[in-house]
Amino acid sequence: MERLQIERLGGLAGFGGPGSRIKSKGEVGMSDLSAADQRAVADLFDNKTPIPPPKPDAFRYRITRQTAQGTQAIEVPEDVVPPALRNSVKDTLE
Repeated sequence: MERLQIERLGGLAGFGGPGSRIKSKGEVGMSDLSAADQRAVADLFDNKTPIPPPKPDAFRYRITRQTAQGTQAIEVPEDVVPPALRNSVKDTLE
């Protein structure tokens, strides 16, 4: 089963940046997503989703998956991340 690792980065507090002690991470299985969310994730990895310009202090999400070709990761603004992926992210203090 393909699993996605999700990290929330940036924002006003600089989540996930160098030296940040607050980490925002989640994980979800592709098979746990609705068909629409699976399609949205595939479109993000295939560069089929228009990406809006970055906004100051906005969150970005790094989504990582394992494929037969190896590890693939994308970094996209919060606006284009399906809610099921955003909702999987939990904050931890490290």
